[in-house]
Amino acid sequence: MKILAVDTSGPYAGVALMEDGVVTHEIAACHGLTHSQTSLPMIEQALESAGLAPADVDLFAAVVGPGSFTGVRIGVCEAKGLAHACGKRIVGVDALEALAVNAFGFPGLICPILDARRSQVYCAAFRFARGALPERVLPDEALPLGDFLGRLPAGETCLFLGDGLKAHFPAVRAAMGERALSAPASMSFIHAAAACVIAAERAGEAVESVALEPLYLRAPQAERERSARLSRAGKE
Repeated sequence: MKILAVDTSGPYAGVALMEDGVVTHEIAACHGLTHSQTSLPMIEQALESAGLAPADVDLFAAVVGPGSFTGVRIGVCEAKGLAHACGKRIVGVDALEALAVNAFGFPGLICPILDARRSQVYCAAFRFARGALPERVLPDEALPLGDFLGRLPAGETCLFLGDGLKAHFPAVRAAMGERALSAPASMSFIHAAAACVIAAERAGEAVESVALEPLYLRAPQAERERSARLSRAGKE
């Protein structure tokens, strides 16, 4: 089975191809261009390097969030468009789970955190017990960092990874001390190959392209601002 995965949910844009369980191509970029400028050429490069046409792909995958609202929409729309044009099904991949795959084999708790701004993080917790995919300990949420840390099991070593590290890990270490570990940069962004792995494991959950939706844990900023304006207007 040939799988093409696309991720534009965070600072990095990534594309990967997997064929019969082997990753044959992966590319990632974080160099200041918008995902709309980089991701489609990356898809074209991946297919061309493998000698494939889009119709040769058996299953498409897209990281659906949580993450940047605009970024998520770009990758989801690209993957949905390809799947629709080729008459193929698609798997939605959770961004936090894809991050956790980077820490395969870590014996403690895996805690991906993404910068959600507004003093919050997108967060979840996982652990590896058996199989290729991590098992979920805490659900995806958008929370103040302190609230997330308060939900973690006491006394357990925790590996934090994700683009939220830069802004938030000093506070994590201050709160948790030595039992909080920071993943290296190579583990702190989503690898599209990890999305391929998840899609392969969940191929039976694939849907028609029109059914795939982004995963937003809170309303986009424009909607929040509109609600705030309407609320203020109602009080006047």
